[in-house]
Amino acid sequence: MTAPGGPSVDRSLAVVRPGPLTTVQDLGRRGVAHLGVPRAGALDEPALRAANRLVGNGPGAAALETTLGGVALRAHGPAVVAVTGAPAAVLVDGRPAAWGAPVHVPDGALVEVGAATHGVRGYLAVAGGIAVPPVLGSRSADLLSGLGPAPLAVGDVLPVGPPPPHRPAPDLVPLPAPPAELVLRLRPGPRADWFAPDAVARLARDRYRVAAASNRIALRTDGPPVGRAVSGELPSEGMVLGAVQIPPDGRPVVFLADHPTTGGYPVVGVVPPADLAAAAQARPGTPLRFVLLRG
Repeated sequence: MTAPGGPSVDRSLAVVRPGPLTTVQDLGRRGVAHLGVPRAGALDEPALRAANRLVGNGPGAAALETTLGGVALRAHGPAVVAVTGAPAAVLVDGRPAAWGAPVHVPDGALVEVGAATHGVRGYLAVAGGIAVPPVLGSRSADLLSGLGPAPLAVGDVLPVGPPPPHRPAPDLVPLPAPPAELVLRLRPGPRADWFAPDAVARLARDRYRVAAASNRIALRTDGPPVGRAVSGELPSEGMVLGAVQIPPDGRPVVFLADHPTTGGYPVVGVVPPADLAAAAQARPGTPLRFVLLRG
């Protein structure tokens, strides 16, 4: 993953253990949906911003997003890292280090992030950012389109950018705990009229759980099907982040960062972006309910 003709690899991170799914993510590709390109980017954006703030980076610097199982990296050159998102043990050369705070890593040291004790996705930021080449203005890995760097593999070397200008590290960057119950606000439409008259109201009363098939593309649900009033199918139309599609089995699907830019199943409503960070941390089996927004 070293960039030909890119930044010097005098400072880099070598992948010793990639974990189940670890990707490079920043704030995503904005303004390219008309090209059929998903936004991608960190699923838990506040956690990414917090990790970057702790190491002195700007909010949009690229970092690593881990999934459940953590990651292990060998530092080539001294580094400052911070881990946020899903709580997990952090070790430097086998010694416990702080989670949610800046950690100084000597040249040659092994940084290990353990399995998440709660939540799903962790974020490891390094001062200077992960300096893989940007694609369409972002360094994010997009698992739907294949744009950006591939998920981490053993032996990958991740270049690290120049250290940021010195700025005082905050003593504390507060973040919410992973949800014991996921509550998603839902603004009905644009296709709420495609459903049975009481379907939208029932959607707010029924109880769901996060399904095991959830991924970076969408949070899938287990629970009562949403009844359709229109039996036909829509031509494909534009999709937005947080759109709640109702596929043929009737179980709501909430679109996340790697979602397709078009789709043919009707959208019963849209979840505000502010609620999606909690969705990124909700494990399979987490209770889920929708709360209707009016006006």
